[in-house]
Amino acid sequence: MAVAARTERTEARLLPEQKRRIEHAASIKGISISDFLVQTADEAAIRTIEQHENWILSNKDRDAFLAALLNPPDPTPRLSASFKRYRKSAPGR
Repeated sequence: MAVAARTERTEARLLPEQKRRIEHAASIKGISISDFLVQTADEAAIRTIEQHENWILSNKDRDAFLAALLNPPDPTPRLSASFKRYRKSAPGR
């Protein structure tokens, strides 16, 4: 299996105690500081994206959400008026 070449670079400014901690953690794992930073940042990025893009609902909340999707309420007069204003002002409509 071919290994992709790393072609991108980034920099970060650290406090001295952060750098010492990172160096110590990298040595515990037996990897370079660069590899430690890349692996740790990538894992944090994946978790952040998953937390942002995935919802975990209780059964009750899931049922309410699906019911609203399958049987949406009628638009309120205010929403209808807003939509009419939009249609009049939207270019090409």
